[in-house]
Amino acid sequence: MRVLIVAALAVMLPLAAHAEVVVTDPWARASILASRPGAAYVTAESDEDDRLIGASTPIADRVMIHAIETDANGIGRMVHRKTLDLPAGEAVDFAPGGMHLMLMGLSEKLVEGTTFPLTLHFEAAGEVTVNVPVLGVAASRLDEGSK
Repeated sequence: MRVLIVAALAVMLPLAAHAEVVVTDPWARASILASRPGAAYVTAESDEDDRLIGASTPIADRVMIHAIETDANGIGRMVHRKTLDLPAGEAVDFAPGGMHLMLMGLSEKLVEGTTFPLTLHFEAAGEVTVNVPVLGVAASRLDEGSK
C-alpha cells in the first residue's frame, strides 16, 4: 500500500509547478550618506500570477516596497506597500519617480562602481537574488550608466 501511495505522489509532483519570475535590469544610485535611505530598481516578470511579498539585502536593515501615488491635487506621495502583484506575462518596472525598493538602515553608503546582492521574495516563485550595480548619483536608468 505504501509503495502505491509513493508512486502516485511521484507522478503528481511534476504537475505541481510553481511560478518562475525573471528579474532584469537591477540598479541603484550612489548615495552621499549612509544615514540616508537608498533605492534599488529592477524589472520583474512572472510566467504565472505571483506576488512580491518582500525583499532583503545584507547592506540594509530592511527593504520596503514603495510606490509614488499622486492625489487629486497633483501632489505625489511615497506609499509603503506590503506586497505587489505581478500579473502573468506583464513586466513590472521599478523606476525613479515610481515603484522602487527603499533600502532602509544602510550599513554604509552606496558607492558608484560597486555591487550588492538583493533578494526578492515571491509568494509562488520563492526567492530570486540579483546582483545590483551602483551607478552615479544622477543616474536615471540602467542603460544611462553613471552620469
